[in-house]
Amino acid sequence: MPDTLRPAGKVILLNGASSSGKSSLARAIQARIEEPFWHISIDHLRDSGVLPTARIRSGEFPWSAMRDAFFEGFEQSLLAYVRCGNNLVVEHIMESRDWLLRLVRLLAEQDVFFVGLHCDLAELERREIARGDRRIGDARRDFHQIHSYCRYDAELDSAITPEANADKLIAAWHARTKPSAFQGLLAEAEPAA
Repeated sequence: MPDTLRPAGKVILLNGASSSGKSSLARAIQARIEEPFWHISIDHLRDSGVLPTARIRSGEFPWSAMRDAFFEGFEQSLLAYVRCGNNLVVEHIMESRDWLLRLVRLLAEQDVFFVGLHCDLAELERREIARGDRRIGDARRDFHQIHSYCRYDAELDSAITPEANADKLIAAWHARTKPSAFQGLLAEAEPAA
């Protein structure tokens, strides 16, 4: 159970297409912001060996049967971290409006600063190919949908350096006002009766 004397943490939530620069931006924020922030993402879990990746790849464990529980578990863990007083910079891709609203409802009582990271489609596709660890086509799919149902507290363009974007984001975070984008999205999703 969280320490009731310890204040809840804060969340800076980055939404951007695959290969848009979320990880680079998160590291730059973490290196520049005056409070300690964890940098957390689905990729960290995947790359750490949490998943039985070899058995998923072989088809023994179908990813389609595991995927929803994996993402929902990740999101639930964010709430646990924040309730215990940890500040988070979270990378996530809001694949659908339903995913976004699930997270909005989950973190409704938390201090969430929602950031959209935009990137030109040609650059996304160039990065996707150069990385070699992404399914070709994911960046294009994300580009055409993930920002369409979002409302942000700040929006950034990954054409500038992660450090410059981090400085812009931190300044906007300090100047944030209420209602936050998440509060507005929650009000739209659940209008007063």
